[in-house]
Formats: sequence, structure tokens, C-alpha cells
Amino acid sequence: MKNKAITPRDVDFAKWYTDVVKAAHLADYSNVKGCIVFEPNGYALWEKMQSVLDKKFKETGHQNVYMPLLIPENLLKKEGELIQGFAPEVAWVSEGGEKKLEERLCIRPTSETLFSDYYSHVVKSYRDLPLKYNQWCNVMRWEKETRPFLRSREFLWQEGHTVHETQEEAEEETRKMLQVYKTFFEDYLAIPVITGKKTEKEKFAGAEYTLTIEALMYNGVCLQSGTSHYFGQKFSKAYDISFKDRKNQLSYCYQTSWGTTTRMIGALIMVHSDENGLVLPPKIAPLQVMIVPIQNSDSVLKVAENVEEKLKKEGIEVKIDTSDKSAGFKFAEAEVKGIPLRIEIGKRDLEQEKIVITRRDTREKREISLKEDIVFIVKNIMETMQEEMFSRAKERRDSFTFTCHTLEEVKEQMNKQPGFIHAMWCGEEKCELKMKEIKGTKSRCIVENGERIDECCVVCGKKAKHHVIWGIQY
Repeated sequence: MKNKAITPRDVDFAKWYTDVVKAAHLADYSNVKGCIVFEPNGYALWEKMQSVLDKKFKETGHQNVYMPLLIPENLLKKEGELIQGFAPEVAWVSEGGEKKLEERLCIRPTSETLFSDYYSHVVKSYRDLPLKYNQWCNVMRWEKETRPFLRSREFLWQEGHTVHETQEEAEEETRKMLQVYKTFFEDYLAIPVITGKKTEKEKFAGAEYTLTIEALMYNGVCLQSGTSHYFGQKFSKAYDISFKDRKNQLSYCYQTSWGTTTRMIGALIMVHSDENGLVLPPKIAPLQVMIVPIQNSDSVLKVAENVEEKLKKEGIEVKIDTSDKSAGFKFAEAEVKGIPLRIEIGKRDLEQEKIVITRRDTREKREISLKEDIVFIVKNIMETMQEEMFSRAKERRDSFTFTCHTLEEVKEQMNKQPGFIHAMWCGEEKCELKMKEIKGTKSRCIVENGERIDECCVVCGKKAKHHVIWGIQY
């Protein structure tokens, strides 16, 4: 039965998204325009993502640090491209208490400047390198249009910043971290992604080049989901991050940065969820199993506690719902919150020595004998669920992936059903801008080593240089 609080997905996708966020108690609007309140369910999801990624970062040799929230204006201006790229989104602090500041302070939109300033003080020799740091923090960008998790003025993220002795080492880091993001999205979030290089117009301000992972939402709209930037020596020369190399000569470091944000929560919602609420892949769900006693009798609770104990011993996140609510209400609540598995235990079932397991994604019910190995079964179901959620998402993405040979074909496809559009491009920015006239279609990434679909640019008809994936973005 459909959740009446949630608008049908195919009627109004934007309203459906907001309804799911509110119904699952992931976030609420605040009186600070453009900023949201992370409710416990939403923050627990972010904490789970954070714990998985943090472990992966540390396994690749990174350490966590924390930089100041405020950046002096003179520091921000040292690298020209960065300030130009972020100027429209920067929020400024001009007073402290009742006193006007001598120099404005920017609330960090990103922290390249602070890391670069720090590295300029601590890097003296090639023996100090590499330094591979990451920070978990909030940033602020003065967005005009906002939507919970997808785009807000203040949001949570991680940003890695590294300095290296050689170009080869820095470029290897740039690609390695992109692969970390790709693995996380596909193995944990069950979201298939494409990877590639951003065009000059779309790359991060100040980067030599930007690599990206791009995901496709249920409605065919694209979401940039994680980026990794190679800076070369742009920032090291601007901020004087120099060191004595192996020949005892002065050299400049090579830098990278990479990051992903709480928009991953938005991606989870828009790829997997349905008209009954949130649907979470088991590997990323903060709570994986909800045990629902049909009656809170001693015999039912005893079995529930026994099942809970067995699952907990195996590291499965499980909870018994002992609240004074009807069984139907408990079922609906577990469903809207996206808890992957629900175990139902009632007196009638116990008389037949069985319990019932329900999958959140397919709503498939399975009767289990109390004599069976509940831990093995639960693990098996969650593993199957994880794989099938990824397969369904990939199948839908592939069905919304198209190849176009002319601008007219792009227009026709985007008006009919948006998605990933494969088409050739000459490399000229004016052709990117022409493509944007079609419902805001932008280049998502250049396919590295991609096959040549045509010899000519899809926009102007001149000789093509790149195989590009295009799409409408959030």
C-alpha cells in the first residue's frame, strides 16, 4: 500500500524527493535560508558514509586534520583562478563583535588556500613529502537555488589535499582517489557511475584538470558525485610551497585535492527510493534489521531478543521495536526509513516455529523456521539485496543512455527522456554553450580513450576531438 504522505514519483519527481526526505526524517528546513537541519536519520547516514570512506582514506595513507573556518581575503586572492571561480558564491565576514574588521574574512567555500598556506610553512625538504591530509568539515557557498542534500548554502563534506615531490606521484594520487570514490559508490551505495575528465570550462577553478564520477538519477538527471583534481604547481608557486630536492635545488611541490559531499544522500534517495519512502542498500544502512514483535508478550520478546543477540554477535546492525505502537504502524515506519530487512515475530508464527523476513526493496516476504541459521539467512538476503539494487540501478541507467549524431537528435532525446548522451565534440567552448541551450544540457565528462562515434562535432560539424557524455544536472 502506497504511503499517502509521499507524492507519486512519476507525477512530480521534485515533490516526491522532498516528501521522502521529510517522511523518512532525514532533514528539515531551518530559519536560516538555504540551510537545512540534519535530523538523526539523515546524520546517521552521513556518519556511516563517513566511517567507510574515512577507513578507505587511512588505508591509502591519509591522515585527518582540521583547518580554520575563515580565510583572509588576501590569502584567497593569491591564486587568481580560484577566487574568480568562487567569487559569486563566497560569504564574507566584515565585523567582529561591534568592530569593523581591517580585512574581510571569507567563510570557506573550499580550503585549497588554507592548506597551501600551511604547506608553505611546513614543507622544507623532499624528505617531508608526500603530505597526504584530509579534513571532514562544513563549507558555505551562497547558492541561489537550494534543495536538501543536493544543493544547500552550508553543507558537509570531506576534502583531501596532498602535496608531492613529483608530477607522476601527484597524478597517480589524483586517479587513485577517484577510484576510491567509484568503488564506494558502486560497492556500498549500489550506484553505478561513469568516470572521465571534465572539460576546461567545467573543471575546478585553479586545477590543471579535474576527474569526475557521474551518476544518473531515476528520472534521467545527472549528479556530479565526486571529483579529484590535479593542480600541478599552480598553487605551490602562488603560495611558495617549495623544497630542497634530491639535487639540493629549490623545487615546487605538485598538488592534488579531492572531495565528496552530503549530496551522496540525495543520490541514494533519487536512485533507489520509491513511493513508500527511503530504500537503503544494506552495506550503507545505519540500521540493517528491524525486529518487530507483533505483540509485546514474554514469549515473543524472548525470541526477538535471542534473534537480536545472534545478529549483533556477527556485526549486523539490529534493533527491536518495543514501542507502544500497532504492528502496522511499526511496519510502515521501518519501511519509510528504508531499513533493509524487517523481521516479524508473532504468537501465531511461533506456534508454527517460524518467523517472517521482509525485504524493503522488493517487499518480498520469506518464512524462516526457528531451527534454521538466522544469521546465515540474513547475511545471504542482504548480500543478494545489495547486488540486485546495483543491478537494477545499472539497468535503468543503461536504458537512459543514448548515442546522438546530430544536434537535432540531442534536442529530440532531451525533450523526450533525458539521460546520458554520448556524442562527439570539437573542443570549442562555444559548442558547449550551444549545447546548454537544450534544456541546460552540459558536458558531464570526456570519455578517456573513448571510441570515436563520429568524425564530426555534434554541434558544429567540424572535426571532433573528444567523445563526451552530456546531460542535464542537479
